[in-house]
Amino acid sequence: MFEEIFAHKKIAFDKLEAFGFKAEKDGVYVYAVNISGGQFWLKIMVDNSGNVTSRVFDNDTGDEYVLYRAENAVGAFVGKVREECAGILQKIADECCVESVFKNDMTLAVMAHIRQKYGDEFEFLWEKFPDNAIVRRKDNQKWYAVILTISRQKLGLNGNDKIEVMDLRGFPEEIATLTDGQKYFPGYHMNKKHWYTLCLDGSIGLEEICRRVDESYVLAKK
Repeated sequence: MFEEIFAHKKIAFDKLEAFGFKAEKDGVYVYAVNISGGQFWLKIMVDNSGNVTSRVFDNDTGDEYVLYRAENAVGAFVGKVREECAGILQKIADECCVESVFKNDMTLAVMAHIRQKYGDEFEFLWEKFPDNAIVRRKDNQKWYAVILTISRQKLGLNGNDKIEVMDLRGFPEEIATLTDGQKYFPGYHMNKKHWYTLCLDGSIGLEEICRRVDESYVLAKK
C-alpha cells in the first residue's frame, strides 16, 4: 500500500500541520482519525526522514487491528478497512507531498551539484526501473554517475528497505582499497574494476561525494 501510494513522492513537512498532523517531541508527526463508523481509529506517523507508517486500533478495546496489513487476510470487512485507510493515505500523498523520484536529501543535493556545475540533466532510461537514472558528459556521451534505488540486501547490508545509491567511476587501484562493504562497495551492475558504489544515506558527507563525482566526470573523458 505504502510503496504504491507514496512512490515518487517526498513529504512536504510544512504542509503536515495544515492537514491535521500534530508534531511530537521526537520530531514525529502524528495524524489520528476515526474510521469504520467509529469502530476503529487510524494512526498515521511521519518520522523526521519522511517515512510514513500507519496502525489501526479498536476504539473499544484499544487493541491493534493488524489484519488490514496482512496480505493473506481476505474478506469484505478487512477489504473495506483497507480501502478506507488507502483513501486517507492517498489524500495525504496528494496534499502533503511533492513529486520526487528520489527522496533522500543527500541524493537531491548531489543532483543539484551536478546540474549547477556541469549543466547536465539526469536521464531515466529504463521503463521497468523508473527510479534509476544516469547522467553523462555532453562532449562524448559517456556516463559518469548512476543513481539507483535498491534493497540494502543487494549490497550485503542488513534489512529489506530500499536505499538510494550512486555508481561512480574510479581508478582501479583506489577502488580496491576504497570498498569497505559499509560505505563503499564494488560497482553495482557495473564493471567492478572501474566503477564503485556509495550510499546516499548520509553516511558519507556531501563534500566528499561531490569531490568523487568531479573525479568521475574527469575519468569519463579519458
